[in-house]
Amino acid sequence: MNVMTPKFGMGASVRRLEDDNFITGRGRYTDDIAPAGLLHGYVLRSPAANGAFRITSTKAAKKAPGVRLVLTVSDLGDLKDLRSGAMQKQPDGTRAPTRDIPILCRDRVHHVGDAVAFVVADSRAQAQDAAELIEIDYDPEPAAVDTATALDKDTPLVWPELGTNRAFQYHLGSRKDSDKAFKASAHVSRVAFLNNRLVCNYMEPRSAIAEWKADEDRFVLTCGSQGVHSVQKIIADVFGMKKEKLRVVTPDVGGGFGPKGFVYREYPLLIEAAKRLGKPVKWTCDRTEHFLVDAQGRDNWVEAEMAMDAKGRFLALRVKMIANMGAYAHQYGPFIPHMGATMSTGVYDIPAIDVSIDGVYTNTCPVDAYRGAGRPEAAFLVEKLADQCARDLKLDPAEIRRRNFIEPQKFPYRTPTGRNYDVGEFAGHMDAALKRSGWKGFDARARQSQKAGKIRGIGLATYIEACAFAGSEPAFVELNEDGTVTLFIGTQSNGQGHATAYAQFVAEKLNIDPSQVKMRQGDTDELKAGGGTGGSRSIPLGGVSASRAGEALAVKLRKLAADEMEAAPEDIELSNGMARIVGTDRSMDFAALRKAAKSPADVKAEAEYVQDEATYPNGSHVCEVEIDPDTGRTEILRYTIVDDFGATVNPILLAGQVHGGIAQGIGQALTEHTVYGEDGQMLTASFMDYGMPRADDLPSFDFDTRNVPSTTNAMGIKGAGEAGSIGSTPALLNAITDALWRAYGIDHIEMPATPLRVWQAIQSAKAK
Repeated sequence: MNVMTPKFGMGASVRRLEDDNFITGRGRYTDDIAPAGLLHGYVLRSPAANGAFRITSTKAAKKAPGVRLVLTVSDLGDLKDLRSGAMQKQPDGTRAPTRDIPILCRDRVHHVGDAVAFVVADSRAQAQDAAELIEIDYDPEPAAVDTATALDKDTPLVWPELGTNRAFQYHLGSRKDSDKAFKASAHVSRVAFLNNRLVCNYMEPRSAIAEWKADEDRFVLTCGSQGVHSVQKIIADVFGMKKEKLRVVTPDVGGGFGPKGFVYREYPLLIEAAKRLGKPVKWTCDRTEHFLVDAQGRDNWVEAEMAMDAKGRFLALRVKMIANMGAYAHQYGPFIPHMGATMSTGVYDIPAIDVSIDGVYTNTCPVDAYRGAGRPEAAFLVEKLADQCARDLKLDPAEIRRRNFIEPQKFPYRTPTGRNYDVGEFAGHMDAALKRSGWKGFDARARQSQKAGKIRGIGLATYIEACAFAGSEPAFVELNEDGTVTLFIGTQSNGQGHATAYAQFVAEKLNIDPSQVKMRQGDTDELKAGGGTGGSRSIPLGGVSASRAGEALAVKLRKLAADEMEAAPEDIELSNGMARIVGTDRSMDFAALRKAAKSPADVKAEAEYVQDEATYPNGSHVCEVEIDPDTGRTEILRYTIVDDFGATVNPILLAGQVHGGIAQGIGQALTEHTVYGEDGQMLTASFMDYGMPRADDLPSFDFDTRNVPSTTNAMGIKGAGEAGSIGSTPALLNAITDALWRAYGIDHIEMPATPLRVWQAIQSAKAK
């Protein structure tokens, strides 16, 4: 992508303002903070995946060197469980009961890593040593770990009192209409697959510090998060206190991707310990703990089939899904498969749909939102199935998509699941991606690979997602004494570059350099409310509010300058930190305006843009791979993306978001897989066993946009934070499957397509 650097505003390639701190080591993360008198906490976790337990003695732990406090469930009094409010309605109109997360387990554990005790000491090492002295009797029972078999009659029960491992049932669409379409169809194509479980593995593991401020009669919690206000609300509920009794602060955050948006049991434990001890207490997660207890993603078993007419037109989609919730109903966990299912038809005009979802409990870490949160699962389903339809009908993958795209004249378009797509030109970005990728010249390249003893495949995915959901994100701006401007906003940057993007919106309205705009976030004392970061909402919602707040401040500054210089406000122009009477040399700088203000209201402004519907980014990914049959190793040779994000705020930030999302999608497709043994022990609990994508797994990306402005968003923006992870996994898997199909007639391979798995598939095909 060519990088041009206009000075201001929307569309400018402003380089990231926050990066100087990060690359010079001046970033300030939670674990960098050490208040005076700091103590350290350690969570004792269950080594068993399922069964009863009894703590027989904590005496030795309490007497261990440096120990200040030992907490078990009997010490927690009236602390409430961490509750999920995300259950959706079942076919009978009811909502299934949840299985909530106790702050410490009572008498049973439900997955390896479940919290059973909390120890506070002068150092983490002392706390950990003391925890090992706690005497506990475990009575392990068989565990349920496999998604596809969780409902089998001989599978152990996670919650015996339920009499089943079923957490809930959902249904979307019309079974009657779908059955009718299938009966009338000329062809039916089918797929079945596991959407593999992923561990988030953000760069910065979670950390938190709790303090009791006796002089303020309240707690202060410092933690990495994706929004302080939701953390404040949930923890206040756990303690049954007013939210004003808890201040939540989030400093720099090294990656979020969804799982840092949740409240975990360590946070209330720290608060309880800080209150009892009257000293600050810190807990920092190590990487193994992260693997065991931070919410994980994906993990669905799917069977799907598409009914088509004689020309390959899609008539109906039928899906049966088993969605693994893990051991508990996590914060948003039950909502994720439902939200994904609403996007099941993708970019296609499919008249009827029948989606049945069984949520299941297993003795594994809870599952919740991970980058894309249900939309990557939906895109993978429909795009894998679209390729299978093309193979069955001997059609080009692009052609079967073209025949089934929702046509531009049909917008706004309501899907069978109730989604309202406002605009779309799907053939436009697909054709652009095919051209850029050299789709028509593939056969010649495939012959070159064959001469070298390798096989080549090309894959296509055309995706759409829902994001920037209905809601708002207020923004507040203030002129400072030095002439700079501060923006206060309740989203939370986890590395996306919010300080740069928001500064562009404000700077454009005030006609100042973006470096003169400072962003403040992550403190409940500074903002009454904020929606946090998630679902690609920050820029589509917060950006519009920031722009409007900047515009409102500009109006005030023109009036203030006009009063001071005895001119009309319409004769005042703002430029480079100055207010000037047009056509004269009379001016005041922003610092002088601030000094001249009669009241704080003269130099403050706010705005809250409210959006009443989601936006729908979409695009096409084309991936080309070469596979060595002797080793099974897949190399990505070319990767092309043409996206429709409605409008581009900053091309540099946009490319970074897309590249990062693709890297995560490639990780799922090629290397990442969370594996539990039959006894519920995680077998991939470190980087020695869990395959994170590396730099040499990734190609150079050819990225472009073909934007059609959203009619839902005030500035035409659709959102881009999750899109790369949504289109990439099906594009890469379709490419691998294409190579295997051409050479060996293999039409399915499970993810991750590791060298061993690919090699085994080839050997099996050769043996037939």
